[in-house]
Amino acid sequence: MAFNNDKFNISLESKNMKSIIIVLLTSILFIGCNNNQKNAERNVLLIEKYVQAVETVNYDLMSSLLDDNYAGLGPSIKDSIGKVEALANWKANMEELYDKIEYQKSRNIAISITSGENQGEWVSSWAQLEITYKGDIGSVIIWANTIYQIKNNKIVKSSTFYNEADALRQLGYVFINPNDL
Repeated sequence: MAFNNDKFNISLESKNMKSIIIVLLTSILFIGCNNNQKNAERNVLLIEKYVQAVETVNYDLMSSLLDDNYAGLGPSIKDSIGKVEALANWKANMEELYDKIEYQKSRNIAISITSGENQGEWVSSWAQLEITYKGDIGSVIIWANTIYQIKNNKIVKSSTFYNEADALRQLGYVFINPNDL
């Protein structure tokens, strides 16, 4: 059917333009979501690789996954260390204190924070770990949450939380209120 009505042609062009815009916006949204999903998957895989490096005591792999400006925080407020200190601590603990660390259960979720002081890509890792000590000290099972910030496919920051008092109790320590002495 042919129409010579200018208003109809404009309306038809307008409908085509709206369709094109909708298709373009949908494509951009899909590509953006797809990229975010890929980043999230890549970040979770990075953390899983880091956990594997801890379990297998692979210091070279641990070092390659930590950014040179890495900052490790926790579990206590004043427990903050850089990359060199973190690797030295792991090495000392594995050679002198721990027989092994095993992640019995682990769940990871990636999130992107788009504004504010903590803007960036993050992975939160909830884990049940069994730490076996050298000698006859025994072992402990802790529930830990470590939150990792990822930038340029490297871990730039981590914050770890777990109940230190519970770990010590499992090792036989007894807590006494100093007021009761």
